[in-house]
Amino acid sequence: METPHMLNDSQTNTLFDANAKPRGFKRIYLASKNSLRALIWLFINESAFRQECLALVIAIPITFLLNVSLIEQTILISVILFVILCEILNTAIEVIVDRIGLEMNTLSGLAKDLGSAAVTVSILLALITWAVICI
Repeated sequence: METPHMLNDSQTNTLFDANAKPRGFKRIYLASKNSLRALIWLFINESAFRQECLALVIAIPITFLLNVSLIEQTILISVILFVILCEILNTAIEVIVDRIGLEMNTLSGLAKDLGSAAVTVSILLALITWAVICI
């Protein structure tokens, strides 16, 4: 398996061929393998992702201790998963911007700030949801 810290040159310079895409169970297997590789990379390289995963690990058992319905419990867990989703998309934006160029650029900075703002809004959504359901 490749090192999770960086991709090798053959992965970064390969042209995409839409006709060579796998189908059926092979596609599902390969997509799952790629997703797992990305999640491992995130966990190793992104402290925010690790913190949000910790919040999820703590929140899940807490939802069983609360006097809430199954739907409310699902919502409480889902809003934390939504924060994690936003963090993944934010990191994807950052990686793409860095791939284009590492020099300072106003639009690159704006793209990264917008991704960060999405994470912030998702965290606010999670906090408000937990407050409303638990209070």
